[in-house]
Amino acid sequence: MPDTAHPRIILASGSRYRRKLLQQLEIPFDCISPEIDETASSLEQPDALALRLSKQKAQAAANQLTSPEEPAIIIGSDQVAACDGKVFGKPGTEEEALKQLTWCQGKTVTFYTGLSLLHSGSSKQITRLCPFSVTFRTRNETQLKAYIQREQPLDCAGSFKAEGLGITLFKSMAGKDPNSLIGLPLIDLVEMLEEFGIDLL
Repeated sequence: MPDTAHPRIILASGSRYRRKLLQQLEIPFDCISPEIDETASSLEQPDALALRLSKQKAQAAANQLTSPEEPAIIIGSDQVAACDGKVFGKPGTEEEALKQLTWCQGKTVTFYTGLSLLHSGSSKQITRLCPFSVTFRTRNETQLKAYIQREQPLDCAGSFKAEGLGITLFKSMAGKDPNSLIGLPLIDLVEMLEEFGIDLL
């Protein structure tokens, strides 16, 4: 499909994981890294937080467009992991990663991914919530430390990389699209792009 057949596509994220996933769709796109406050509001539930942040990321990226007169479809996505009332962000350190994975042992963690597409010209915005659940096996501390050392999942919510060695930590997975775990639900994204008139085939 020629590049001129659809508006410019922008991924509102600096994540290399989301960028790599979007490349699978073989569609030209640019990236903008929006700066927003990702702090949860008082009593805000994980699913609501993921939805709100995905919308705000798309809107913030729209505000950063250098050529606002050129219509663009902006993809915003955010992920929040939760288990037994506890919310997991990116661990940042090996110590925090070990705490997160230790907490998850034998439990089911739900990853809520908000996906929001915004047309900068018409201001049309559609948003979906894409949940995906992972049930963890029980691993001992030595195994968890070995995993963290080998894969360094310090910039991943939940402290694992499902597309890599992190799969060894799981007992089962349930959901529509395992790409959600990496940060960008491609099945829903394709459907949403079609709502804007973009057929990737």
